[in-house]
Amino acid sequence: MTIRNLEAAFQPTSIAFVGPNRHGDAVLLHLLKRLAAAGFAGPVALVNIQHPIGVDPAGLTSAASLADLDFAADLVVYLGPAELAEDLVTTASITGARVVLFASAGFDSFPEATVAACLRAARPQRLRLIGPGSIGLAAPHAKLDLLVTRDPPLAGDLALIARSSAIVNATVTWAKARKLGFSGIAALGQRSDVDVGDLIDYFAADLRTRAILLHIESLSNPRKFLSAARAAARGKPVVLVRTGRSRDAFATGKTHAGKVTQRDAVFESALRRAGILRVGDLDEMFEAVETLTRLRAPQCRRLAIIANGRSLATLAADKLIQGGAEMAELAEETRAELAPLGRPGAVPGNPMTLPEAAGPEAFSAAISAVLADPAPDGVLVLAAPNPFIPAGDIAQAIAAAAKADMKRLGRRKTLIAALIGEDPLPRSALDEAKVPVFASPAEAVRAVLHQIRSAEAQEALMAAPPSLPADFTPEPDKARDVLRQVLAGGRTMLDPRETADLLAAYDIPMIETHLAANSDAVRALASDILTRHAALVVKVWSPDLPFKSDIDGLRLRLKTAEAAETAARDMTAAITAKYPQARIDGFTVQAMHDARQTLEVFTGIADEPLFGPVMVFGQGGTSVEVSADVAHELPPLDLNLADNLIGRTRVSRLFQAHRGQPEKNRAAVALTLVKLSQMSVDLPELKELDINPLAVDANGVTALDARVVLGEPARQAGRSGASRLAIAPYPKEWEQVLPLKDGWEVFVRPVRPDDEDLFRTFFEQISPDDLRLRFFAPVKDFNHKFLSRLTQLDYDRAMALAAIDPQTGDLLGVVRLHADPDHRTGEYAVMVRSDLKGRGLGWALMKLIIRYARVDGIETIKGEVLKENTSMLAMCGALGFAIATSPDDAAIAIVTLPVHAAAAQLDTP
Repeated sequence: MTIRNLEAAFQPTSIAFVGPNRHGDAVLLHLLKRLAAAGFAGPVALVNIQHPIGVDPAGLTSAASLADLDFAADLVVYLGPAELAEDLVTTASITGARVVLFASAGFDSFPEATVAACLRAARPQRLRLIGPGSIGLAAPHAKLDLLVTRDPPLAGDLALIARSSAIVNATVTWAKARKLGFSGIAALGQRSDVDVGDLIDYFAADLRTRAILLHIESLSNPRKFLSAARAAARGKPVVLVRTGRSRDAFATGKTHAGKVTQRDAVFESALRRAGILRVGDLDEMFEAVETLTRLRAPQCRRLAIIANGRSLATLAADKLIQGGAEMAELAEETRAELAPLGRPGAVPGNPMTLPEAAGPEAFSAAISAVLADPAPDGVLVLAAPNPFIPAGDIAQAIAAAAKADMKRLGRRKTLIAALIGEDPLPRSALDEAKVPVFASPAEAVRAVLHQIRSAEAQEALMAAPPSLPADFTPEPDKARDVLRQVLAGGRTMLDPRETADLLAAYDIPMIETHLAANSDAVRALASDILTRHAALVVKVWSPDLPFKSDIDGLRLRLKTAEAAETAARDMTAAITAKYPQARIDGFTVQAMHDARQTLEVFTGIADEPLFGPVMVFGQGGTSVEVSADVAHELPPLDLNLADNLIGRTRVSRLFQAHRGQPEKNRAAVALTLVKLSQMSVDLPELKELDINPLAVDANGVTALDARVVLGEPARQAGRSGASRLAIAPYPKEWEQVLPLKDGWEVFVRPVRPDDEDLFRTFFEQISPDDLRLRFFAPVKDFNHKFLSRLTQLDYDRAMALAAIDPQTGDLLGVVRLHADPDHRTGEYAVMVRSDLKGRGLGWALMKLIIRYARVDGIETIKGEVLKENTSMLAMCGALGFAIATSPDDAAIAIVTLPVHAAAAQLDTP
């Protein structure tokens, strides 16, 4: 991931339009007029292009080549044909350009060989390429408009990133009508170099950008995209619309997990994981923007409704509840305050019904009373038109109540209004008060639901997972041995006995399972199993026919060895007659499971070509694909994510006790999902796996049947290129024992999301002065939000190493390094428990993070240190940091270390 040189796309110092112009004078004339109207003040040149008629040549430089210009063009807009593009990129790179925009009036593409050649030519000088087929860029605050759109964008705080020219045109026109402006716009076209992940990183760091709007169809680099989106969503709303679902390839696979995994469902889970609000279409995107650019409440699930009509209020309440909202229970004091305002004969409550002729004072008083109640997270106000009361007066009253509420202490609440049927909407007062307003109840309800989804996304980003059980100790080496033997034999599917061994290596219980080569072996195994169990099951094992129910390939509740043998012979004859080409490699013989008090679910791992491994969970049995009660999540999982995955299915309701059925052990299912997730991390050759059914009872889980398919691991695009996961997994390779002076040893490992309690206890043992030196301010409240930012790491761009006492498990010290998107520089921080100073732990952790930086490819480590922190500055000096005074604050020192030289010195005996 990189934002290198992207400032030249949105804040260029100079621009050159380069031909020959294959698009005609209309496009060039449009771009030049828009650039002039925007007020761009830097030099502009036409290279190998004639002046179009209608443009004043004053202020424009002409040249035959970029090399002939008397200035280096920061941004090059190429209008020529594909066959000359490589030469243009080479020349632009040599002459000092930083960005080339392959512009057009609509989407077009260059041949793949041409794109590859352009990328090679751009690489030596880090020249960035946008397009081909881009309708342009804009940054209104920088006086830049190079968009081939009907309307020019206004200046504002929205960033828009899209591939489609139609999406950009529609969004700019819609925003202009609503006086919404942009901090930046980029139409990506073919995405040869600069992609969505790069631009998310750029706008996440842009102080003018308040929200990021995305349109995508697919992703060139899912891992980079998710990493960038997750980082951005912590600080500002990210709203996305995806098109192309109808063009997604149908799922294929040799397991249920593979067959039920559709790309769009995986997109949905990935976006949820990244904290992105996904909307269904452009209308919803515009509604979400209307809401999220004005409001971003930390909670928004319990709602109150105020309306001048009972049916209007009920309609909205029904829709909100259907969408997952809850109607807040108002306090007695609030209801008493509302009583004089209500419709005659109506009981005050939620929804609150005002008379049809309610005036501005009634609306204002009702809103103020409900907002002051602690129960609701937000209020939806619906005002139907009245012939005697101007809608503008109602708008003024709503705005006044909103402004008054801003002065109230306590958490910020959502306030959304609908002035039904008004066209145009009386927006000015509401815009000033930052109250989203809509013309229909449906739009307003959707806006509330967007706010709910956005708040949920933020909660998901900050969720603290419970700790894994200490006794979960997988044996990946045993699992790898199983897979190695199968692949060495030229097979891609594990047989039932190998599958049981694989599950055992990850402590996933499976019913007693044996593999018999023929019917005689079935009889012998059955005789043995029936000495321990009342009945058994016989299943055909054929790698060509993995779904036994489809071929009548299993027999249940067999109680004698003779019956088992007969079942094997009968199934062989029937299947051979119907499927003469299919191999029958034997029979699975299992104990019969008592299903009277169990729930059958389905879980597994699918391989999605874009995202890699995907965790799947849903209703079990033979109708998995038909019921479609499945949910997806990207690994790695923790227990919190696993439980949320379960909760997104209908079958999750059956875990509760009902009609004589005891409560089922949902926690055991969540743990099984985490174990499978770890399997997907450890075993890249594992392509598909499903357990169907997984029997769940009050005591735990038992796998009754499973399939495993192997394949050559497909490496996903990413910074390291080494992992097939779309989300960077826990970097176990950095676990180690760190020897210190005096024979002291500590265990060092990467920080995990479930370390919050460990950090809370650690900070309680740090002196107030040490905390101030570390955080540059007194710190007294170690709340969840504070701790989650320290423990929830995106390992693609950050690392924190915790030193643990091997005897007590206490946190003794921690060092962290957060890289910029380019992975060129990293900002460090280190802290050791106050009572351990002087024992060499801080020194050892600093040396370790320097080695990590070298492995990660980071070139420079930087940090800010209060000058009064003399011990830290002394350690920095001893490690080779350069120390200088901050230009912004004389009390702060900036310390800088070139990583490669420092790491090499540490390696020298």
